This record gives sequence, structure tokens and C-alpha cells, in this order.
Amino acid sequence: MLKDSLYYSKILLFGEYGIIEDSMGLSIPYSDFNGKFLISKQSNPKTRKSNRQLYSFYQNLVELKASNSLPCSLDLKAFEKDLKNNIYFDSSIPQGFGIGSSGAIVAATYDRYCNKNKIDSAKDIHNESIIKLKSIFSKLESFYHGTSSGLDPLICYLNLPILIKSKTDLGTVGIPDSNNGKGAVFLLNTGVVGNTQPLVQHFLERCKEEGFRKMLKNKFKKYNDASIDAFLKNEGKSLLKNVKSLSKVLYENFQPMIPKLYRDLWKEGIDTNSYYLKLCGSGGGGYILGFTKDFQEAQDKLSTYQLDVIHRF
Repeated sequence: MLKDSLYYSKILLFGEYGIIEDSMGLSIPYSDFNGKFLISKQSNPKTRKSNRQLYSFYQNLVELKASNSLPCSLDLKAFEKDLKNNIYFDSSIPQGFGIGSSGAIVAATYDRYCNKNKIDSAKDIHNESIIKLKSIFSKLESFYHGTSSGLDPLICYLNLPILIKSKTDLGTVGIPDSNNGKGAVFLLNTGVVGNTQPLVQHFLERCKEEGFRKMLKNKFKKYNDASIDAFLKNEGKSLLKNVKSLSKVLYENFQPMIPKLYRDLWKEGIDTNSYYLKLCGSGGGGYILGFTKDFQEAQDKLSTYQLDVIHRF
């Protein structure tokens, strides 16, 4: 029997790339998209494709087990049996859009096949367990991205907002309720699929440069961490001030991660103060995050784009 569990997408509000270099991060579940395992009664191109992708993931897990690198105990025989029975991951989470499509698969796999010392997502979960889960998920998800922080599957599995203070200090956090204010955090759909791996690789190469590391420490981290602080305290003015500075830092230092067609739009937001854009995940396409003091004004300026509000303030 398949558990009727839904695994939601996630949005990394703050901390993209920075969490690799130990700045703070804030990630929230996003219930508009989700996925779950199903057994296909009637095979079609979509279910066959998903089954093939899961089979590649399964083979990777077999290799990890053979080299004693599997980070947790998984019942791979049961996984293989399910694959032969045409299991697939039925998902509405768009792939390559920075909102956790592979994270949901990893979370679902751990939930279904972990057969020893499984950390239960439903129980009151402590910092220690969260760090352990993140480490497990990091190794499992690296199949999809080459390098993974493990954060996406963690959010998908726990379905709770997570505040990352450092690599060894993270836990669940309450976030302010969305209200009917004029301000908003929104998603802008670029309609382009992003490719995480080369962008993360590019970032890691840049981290070897002293000037880039200095910028991360003195500017990116400063505005990123201050934005998180303001968001959690529900201080709209401070949030927008810091997000504007963060948007500038991203525009000046993360050009390859901003899709070409959106660079002018990005700068226009900073220049007019109508909205501020920032990366959602690794960038290169997918969704871009927007922040504005007046959603109506931002909507007028961005009337040709699909915008989805995720939080009002």
C-alpha cells in the first residue's frame, strides 16, 4: 500500500548561494505545488518518464550502498519491486524552477523506504534531528545537483519553515501571518527552466577569488541576514530597505544567475523602487522572487508577467 502523503514544494526566501558559505537562510513550504508516489495502472509517457528517472535515482542509491556511502538504511529491494510495478512520482512541482522538485522526490523516498532509525517528521523535532536529516538529504539529493545542502528535501519532509543560522544551527521557526497590507512577496515566473549544477559550479569557482569572498562576507551576508531578521519581526520598511541592497548586490555580482531577458527588469525595480527582485533558488530561470511596498504598483509595472503572491505585509 502506498502512503497517501503529499510532499509540498518549498521557497527559499533568503540564503540562495549564501548558505553554502554559511550566511543565514529562511525556507518555507509552498503548498500550491506538491507531489506523491503512485503506482501506474495504465502506462503513459509521463508515468514512464518518471519511472525511468526514479530508476536512475535507485541505481545511484545501489552504488552508494555498495561503497558504504549510503547515509541511512533504505529498503532498496522494496524500491526495486515498486519500480517493476511502475511506481512514479506524480508531481505538479515544475522541474528546474527552484522550488524543490527533486527535494520532494528525495523526501518521499526517505519517508517510504527508510527502514531503520527513521526520523519521524510528525514528532516534535529537535535541532539535532534536523541537522542529521539535512546531512542525510544532502547526500541523497546530490544525485540531482552534484552538490546539495539537503535543505530542499528537509523542508519538503518536515513541511515547516526552517531558519538556518549556520551549518550547525538550524531549526523550525514561526513566520508572521500574511495580512491584507499593500506590501507583498511574490513569485515571478520566467517560463525558462534553470539548470542548477553549472550555476552552483560557477559560484564555487568564484568563491576561490578573494574579492568575491569579501563581497559575500561584507555585503551579501549583511543584507541577507538583516532581511531575514526584518521579515521575521514583520518590519516591512526595514525588510524592503535591506532587500533593495541585496537586490543590488545580486545584480552586480550574480549576473550569470539572472536570466538575460530579466536583467533590465531587475535594474528597473531598483531604480524606480516599485519592486525589488532576488533569486529564488539557484537562478538561471524558473521563478524569481519579488518584494514590493505596493503590490498594485508592482503589478502595473509587471503587467506582462505572471505574478503569484506568497505573503502580504
